[in-house]
Amino acid sequence: MAEPHVMRDLYNVRLRPTEAAAAPLTDEEERRFRAVLFSELGNEIADHGSARFPAYTPEDRRRLVDVAHRLTAHWGQQVFVEAEDLTRLRLYLAGHGERTQALPPRP
Repeated sequence: MAEPHVMRDLYNVRLRPTEAAAAPLTDEEERRFRAVLFSELGNEIADHGSARFPAYTPEDRRRLVDVAHRLTAHWGQQVFVEAEDLTRLRLYLAGHGERTQALPPRP
């Protein structure tokens, strides 16, 4: 026997104030975060030729592009950046960026 539809009341539900939203990083926090990205993503790229990292906001994407530029300058070898989807970027070295699926030929 099917259960009747149950409606539930939500008590004490409030909108989150806008000031509680994520605050931008301080200059020191930003510098430290980019240093961690440089180290961690650099190690991943050095070991595997590529690394993926979430990029939900334009600021996240700017950070990753900056890290790719810094790695390029540090290694003297181009580190490429491509968007895999709306929420993730891929950093990779030449020879590790080929797609597994080729685009179909134009008609």
